[in-house]
Amino acid sequence: MKTYIICTMAFMFSGPTVAQQKLDTIYANDKKNVALFFPEPIRQGITGTPNFVFTYNREKEQYFGLLQATPGAESNLLALTKNGQVYSYILKYRAQLPKLNYFISGNESIGNERPMAIDHKRITEPVDRTAYFQKFSEYQLKSRYLPISTKRRKGIKLQLQKMVYNATEVYLVIEITNRSGIDFEIDFLNVYRTNGNKQKKASYQRLEQHVSYKYKIPDLIKDGQSGRFVYVLPKFVLGDHEMLEIELKESKGSRAVILSTLDPLKSQNIGRAH
Repeated sequence: MKTYIICTMAFMFSGPTVAQQKLDTIYANDKKNVALFFPEPIRQGITGTPNFVFTYNREKEQYFGLLQATPGAESNLLALTKNGQVYSYILKYRAQLPKLNYFISGNESIGNERPMAIDHKRITEPVDRTAYFQKFSEYQLKSRYLPISTKRRKGIKLQLQKMVYNATEVYLVIEITNRSGIDFEIDFLNVYRTNGNKQKKASYQRLEQHVSYKYKIPDLIKDGQSGRFVYVLPKFVLGDHEMLEIELKESKGSRAVILSTLDPLKSQNIGRAH
């Protein structure tokens, strides 16, 4: 990732002016990364003062950026996404952060950098992408695999079977097997990128990944049965010291399974659309 900081810049965009809107505030510090997830890939991110740093990947399109700050005066963040939408926030330093992850919706945009024209192809794109996610996920469930990582706990087996790059997404094929003697009702299954040692809280970071699409994930795994499904996420690559973590939690119960794996994208069965 590269950091780009510009103190002043002007944009002309359609929609309400910034002065007419009350901007939300995002807090950051120099101890932890604050993650901002946008609905479209980030094209440009600008902070007003050098004590706030917003980093994002300019070589590969990604939906998230990381914010850090050092003590100083408040500032602002101006971000542009691939589709021309403009987002603006007030930035403040705070030692104790109220939250680490911000999932930004499209209606938070303050406007567009250019006049918006009706684009019938773009209007139909979300439907087409969903249909493609479904078709490619079904293909991955039918194709052969070699398990990447497995975790067992109290009769519940959580297994990451495949991880496949395709276009701007990564597909995770996951299986849950129940041999516990009790039905397992799923509360949630989340995917994280982690960095550092859990025993050393000051250095440990855990960043939840946005899931674009879920295919055939069950609500309940009956005793003696298994469920295979696919998670579709925006493409990412783990750093040298990062791990991929999948957390499964039971609804109305205390059972949980956490699976962690190092560099799954470097495994032999990882690849592109196979």
